[in-house]
Amino acid sequence: MLDRRTLLATGAALMAAPTPIFAAAARKATNPTFPKGFLWGVATAPHQIEGNNIASDLWFLENQQPTVFTQPSGDACNSFALWETDLDLAKGMGLNCYRFGIEWARIEPEKGLFSQAMLDHYKAVIDGCRSRGLTPIVTYSHFTAPRWFSAQGGWTNPESAALFARYCDKATRALGQGIDRVITFNEPNILLLLKPMLPPQVWDIQKLTLETAAKRLGVPKFVSANVAGFDDLPALQTGLAAAHKAGKAAIKAVRPDLPVGISLAMMDDQAVGKASIRDRMRGELYGQWLDIAKGDDFIGVQNYERALWGDKGRLPAPKGSTVNWSGTEVWAASLAGAVRYAHEATGVPILVSEHGVGTEDDAIRAKFIPEALAGLKSAMDDGVPVLGYCHWSLLDNFEWIFGYKPKFGLHSVDPVTFVRTPKPSAAVYGAIARRNAL
Repeated sequence: MLDRRTLLATGAALMAAPTPIFAAAARKATNPTFPKGFLWGVATAPHQIEGNNIASDLWFLENQQPTVFTQPSGDACNSFALWETDLDLAKGMGLNCYRFGIEWARIEPEKGLFSQAMLDHYKAVIDGCRSRGLTPIVTYSHFTAPRWFSAQGGWTNPESAALFARYCDKATRALGQGIDRVITFNEPNILLLLKPMLPPQVWDIQKLTLETAAKRLGVPKFVSANVAGFDDLPALQTGLAAAHKAGKAAIKAVRPDLPVGISLAMMDDQAVGKASIRDRMRGELYGQWLDIAKGDDFIGVQNYERALWGDKGRLPAPKGSTVNWSGTEVWAASLAGAVRYAHEATGVPILVSEHGVGTEDDAIRAKFIPEALAGLKSAMDDGVPVLGYCHWSLLDNFEWIFGYKPKFGLHSVDPVTFVRTPKPSAAVYGAIARRNAL
């Protein structure tokens, strides 16, 4: 997550637009019980919780001036050391699934140098999931990459797909037997979502951040997956698409039966008025990736909001809406809308790989979760194949360029002692998971 919740809100606020028509609320689920074997999980990302990811590209960008980052990640939630505590939290909630990421920058900290110790660490996490009855869903690239990789142009470098495939091969040989399914890339389309929404000054500071990093390293170009210049977007998308295909092939060569997919950032895009640009925007935001996903084993849907599209652009949320920390509308029915469209467009099974709300008012989250799940179950009752639901996130964590201000966790984390404290929403979600029913 690049905290699109704030950035999209920033862009939407800049647009002058008429009052939208209210979208219909989600229908009530007819059957409260989910299918047997439904995955109830939480999602995390390594850079956002582990801490001290010092060989990564984003650590390098966070710890310089100027930078687009509000603050550095530092120790984060100290989950590299406290991963067993985190798994115990998930198990204690009554969940049966844990989505987490392995950190390429730890596994290959220098080009061609692979760390057996780090592969062993992540194998221990996978084994820890299994011993607790948690199905491990593993993300191979959650925005971050090794510093050396981004210093040679990152995903815009023609070598990137082959390098990612080599990493996927090493990781799958070491870890693949214990993994339930793999997400190659987390939200490779995130900058496409931000492209029409972000004001020019945000792109300018991202460009300056990258230029500063390149100068520090004495290289021509430094590009990362979620911090890139506007002009880099076409090459970035081409590189990520090629890398997904190469990475998937490498994984399947080691373990042909291991399900592989991508996760996409998807809004619930709603058309307002006769000449709405919604369908065009869907093509721009997801089109290439939905075509790619047609050949995958599943698609991860990551939904946080809806977008109301008029004839000229995105419209503001209806007056009086419940809002998150950044002022963006909280709309529980958006999950079902995004899931329905993802399946309609691809025909493959859906995994809700992220869904949540950033707010310090946990009552909003506690109300939001069951309402969103009711809409999801309604979509399932209509025939949409949904494998599971992973809430973002287990912990309040490092939210990329916005640092530690946004709160998405089911548990708060003390930044000094790292003590995790459950919020009421954790009990609400856990009760649904235990029942396997609304």
